[in-house]
Amino acid sequence: MTGKLVLAVIDGCKPSMLRRAIDTGRAPALKAIEERGTNPESCVAAFPSVTPVCAASIATGTLQDVHRIPSMNWYSRAESRYVEYGSSFAASWRFGIGKQLTDTVYNMNAEHLNPAALTVFEALDDQDIRTAGTTYLMYRGRHEHKPSKEFALSRVAASTMFRKPILGPREFFYADLFASRQTGCFGQMGMPGVRDQHTGCVSTYLAEHDLFDFLLFSLPDNDAYSHKHGPHAQVESIAAADRQLERLFHPFGGTEAYLDQHAVIIVADHSHAPVEATIDLAEAVAADWTVLRPSGARAADAEIAVCPAQRSAMLYVLRPDAREKALAPLVHASQETDGVDLAMWLDAEGRAVIAGDGGELRFAPGDDVTDARGRAWEVHGEPGAVQADIADGRITTPVYPDALSRVWAALTCPTSGDVLLSAAPSWEFPDWGGQAHVGGGSHGSLHRVDSEGALLFSGLAPTGVLSAREADGAWSITDVAPMAVAHFGAR
Repeated sequence: MTGKLVLAVIDGCKPSMLRRAIDTGRAPALKAIEERGTNPESCVAAFPSVTPVCAASIATGTLQDVHRIPSMNWYSRAESRYVEYGSSFAASWRFGIGKQLTDTVYNMNAEHLNPAALTVFEALDDQDIRTAGTTYLMYRGRHEHKPSKEFALSRVAASTMFRKPILGPREFFYADLFASRQTGCFGQMGMPGVRDQHTGCVSTYLAEHDLFDFLLFSLPDNDAYSHKHGPHAQVESIAAADRQLERLFHPFGGTEAYLDQHAVIIVADHSHAPVEATIDLAEAVAADWTVLRPSGARAADAEIAVCPAQRSAMLYVLRPDAREKALAPLVHASQETDGVDLAMWLDAEGRAVIAGDGGELRFAPGDDVTDARGRAWEVHGEPGAVQADIADGRITTPVYPDALSRVWAALTCPTSGDVLLSAAPSWEFPDWGGQAHVGGGSHGSLHRVDSEGALLFSGLAPTGVLSAREADGAWSITDVAPMAVAHFGAR
């Protein structure tokens, strides 16, 4: 296959709901892709399985020990402050709307994302592939884009907060803030519920004018819909995403005609789990430690930073000389908190520790056992901590997929917290604005319920990346960027 490649990211798409949408006739474009291609059924997210971490992993083909985006909300040791990427409007308000928008729109790509972690846009730009992208958290490429002034709201934004240019793919559309050309497609400044339509509009324009070889086609509305209505309501939002895919394929003569000549990858950054109860983490640790508040008030007195991120959370010890002494009681307080499933940290020997009802498992890269993707580990303690099975030199963790690699990457990420937490199924950590998704859906944990997202693809050139995964079946979102780059390299 020597044609174009569309990488469509359906945010939060649950494999079982994709299956239902296809089988009930609600997703004809996705059905055609499946019939022409490969559906591995699931693809493992990063941990924490929240959008900024997973978007960086999709864009760079690495986990956060390389790309360094640790969560939705985290503490910057370098700047002695919280970083908030928009957990909710209420949380953004507490941290400061201006700071949140600056961190999300500018700093995430320009400062927080490791410069050494090459994005799919940068890799393909360097090959002179015509890259394009719609509104997606990770956009770093080789081409400069100035703030857009196409619409009245764009002009206001460009004259106030969004004055600086950014580096992105050759053709780039980010809400209404940045646009490589005028298309007449108004995205209502990236409001949920219209973002997929904006992606469909600008991408159809690009297709009609033959302006891309590689397109990242971002479909984020499924995530917002799932947060509100729950994961089992996704058929409706997946059907809406499918209509935008059909819209994109129309200038090529329709879905079948597109697939005759070109390639497509459909991937979810993570999945979703139902939420029934909340975990008050700040309250759990506030009795024994002074917690840094979002405002930064009395920061000199603060001992702990608490960073909730939906179904995951991180705790930072703010005084380096106190870390060793604080670690054990922090872990104990966390494990005693209702709804916390697993606690994770690095021990004094630099080994990762996962602790849960099944005991403690300690591990590091070594040669005791290999996991499903062929990586080797030294392990000690209780495999029951992650319901692991060890036999014939192999370790499998079906309840917590790819647990060792994901936790190792999270704990060795230089911007991660000292203690990482994963919520039990049906539980969530409210954000700093007090917002949670009780009665709806959420994600972020190590558990398979929200860590295994959808994946299907068609028309890709046969490469070593595909061969390796087809052999072991251990698909990860980190495979996507290498698949895309190898596809163009193979042509």
